[in-house]
Parts: sequence; C-alpha cells; structure tokens
Amino acid sequence: MHSLAMIENWPVPTAAAAVVRADGTVAGSHGPTGRRFPLASVTKPLAAYAALVAYEEGAIEFDEPAGPEGATVRHLLAHTSGLAFDEHRVMSAPGTRRIYSNAGFEALGDHIAKATEIPFAEYLHQAVLEPLGMTSTTLEGSPAKDGVSTVDDLVRFAAEVQAPRLLDPRTVLEAMSVVHPGLSGILPGYGHQKPNDWGLGFEIRDAKSPHWTGASSSPRTFGHFGQSGTFLWIDPDARAACVALTDRAFGPWAIEAWPPFTDAVLAELRR
Repeated sequence: MHSLAMIENWPVPTAAAAVVRADGTVAGSHGPTGRRFPLASVTKPLAAYAALVAYEEGAIEFDEPAGPEGATVRHLLAHTSGLAFDEHRVMSAPGTRRIYSNAGFEALGDHIAKATEIPFAEYLHQAVLEPLGMTSTTLEGSPAKDGVSTVDDLVRFAAEVQAPRLLDPRTVLEAMSVVHPGLSGILPGYGHQKPNDWGLGFEIRDAKSPHWTGASSSPRTFGHFGQSGTFLWIDPDARAACVALTDRAFGPWAIEAWPPFTDAVLAELRR
C-alpha cells in the first residue's frame, strides 16, 4: 500500500505501520514492523480484551462491583467509574461522567488478578498474547499504559478483533458498542467531546470532531491512540484495521499527520 509510505514524512525518528483486512490478510506494511515500541494507552485495548476473556471464562461479570464504591467492571472499562485520570480519587458518581482514567484500568487489572489469582500481566499473556502468537508483546507495569509491542504483533491482535477466535463475536460487538450513551467528557489531546462515546475499553469515533482518525473514517470506527505517538483503529465499514507505532510523544505533529494518513489508507482500500 503506497499510502503507508506517508509515515516517511512524519517528524519522528522511527515509525512503522501496517493495515490488516477483516479476513486476516495484511494489505501492506511499512517501516520496522518487528521493532518494539512503548504503546502508552494502546495498552488499554489489550487489557480490555483480557477482561473480555475473563468474562467469558466466568472469572468476572461486567456488572459486579469493582473499583470505587458503586462502580462495576463495566464502569471501569468504559471510563465511567468516576475515578480521576491518574490517581485513585473519586471525582463523580459512577455512570454520570466520562472521565478518562488510567487509575480505572489499574483498578480493573487488580480486580481481574484477584478474581483469577493470577498477576494481571501474566493473565494477559495467557489469555491474549500467547494464543495470538504475540511473542514480542509484554506488559511491564500498569494495564493502562505500560505495554510494549510491535506492529507485527498488533496486526495479529487487530485481525483477532475483526474475526474473533478467542471470544464469541457477540462479546466483541458489545465491546465496540457505546456504553452509557450521551455522556460527555474530555478526550485527552482533543478536548471536550459531547458526547464522548466509548465501548468496553475501546474508544468509538462516532461524530467526534476533532479526532485522531480520518474525516472519511466511519462513525463505527473504534480503537485507541497512545501518548507515545501510537494508534490502532478498526473500521468495520472498511473491513480493515491500521496500526502505527512511533518513538515520538503525541503532540501537534500527530494531530496534523494522522487524519490525512488515515484518509489516504481508506481511499486506497476503497480502490
């Protein structure tokens, strides 16, 4: 795919990207796809997928208590537990505001570790990474932000999400559907969004503007970006997913570079 070569023009030391279709075939890749990059918040969809496996295994229920008083596993996954961004401090009642929360994902990791009696990083490895052959991916700390991976490994993950083998497709459909519709909140790096829609661990594009995906991305597009200059989106209408990893922190350069890149990828897929 010629569009992937646009990463050559990004103002970053190193970048790698790939596109994988819903049938699991790689449409194209560019850059050092075997190089390990810190994922920052692109860790969250991996952690969320492990939570979905734990749910299907019967280790946890979405609506059981977890995190702060009155909150559930579902609230933690959907950033509606009321926990603050980066500290275990309650800022609102569960289900009333969309407060993007690393602390919420850390509480989720602790909850799953307790329920399964397996440290969360090990559970993620057993439940998701190992079965998908993601041999270069590790969780080195917080389930919110301390994953390290390669484009090649995330292509395997994006193929799985599009055609699930580890989960019932209905569970994945729930994860990419809006939880607590209509709640507004801040999308880090992009300001206040009304509504600020999320599924279970995946951000949903809907009609958000500004946004890190493309102008031609379908409203059903879901995924995540990370402050380490990384993103993963899955566009069900395009029947494809795209991964891009860099070694430059997210900033104005990404806000400028990512949407035209995504639009070029989608245009090439349509051709």
